[in-house]
Amino acid sequence: MTETTTDLAKDERTSSAKPLANRRGTGDPATRGKTTIADGVVAKIAGLAARDVVGVHAMGTGLARTFGAVRDRVPGGTKSATRGVKAEVGEVQTALDLDIVVEYGVSIAEVARTVRENVVSAVERMTGLEVVEVNINVGDVKLPEDLEEETEDESRPPLQ
Repeated sequence: MTETTTDLAKDERTSSAKPLANRRGTGDPATRGKTTIADGVVAKIAGLAARDVVGVHAMGTGLARTFGAVRDRVPGGTKSATRGVKAEVGEVQTALDLDIVVEYGVSIAEVARTVRENVVSAVERMTGLEVVEVNINVGDVKLPEDLEEETEDESRPPLQ
């Protein structure tokens, strides 16, 4: 008498054997397929995380902030969460460049350290990507008298 063997897989729910060809998917469902995260998504997360740090007055270079201020005053205009942030996203890692403006009187080194910690934490938690570097360029310091002028500008109604 000859014995034949077939590939059978045990179904844990019914304790019965099923041919492998009839099984639905094998392995962990979370590993089926590929997730791609756009540069803009990572930039948005990083921008919001950086803005949350005490001592960060604004994000972006002078020209970007000027255009952003005009856009913010136009009815229906929205603040750009990615202003001052450049992200390069790979398959498992990302690198970030941030342009920030700090408030006068704060420790720039301390603000930069806190921004890095906050950005790395938020990006890694939300995306699962490894943040390999966060380069910070402090392009300006917001002086107290500049804050007074800005408060007066904000009290004006938006352009129509």
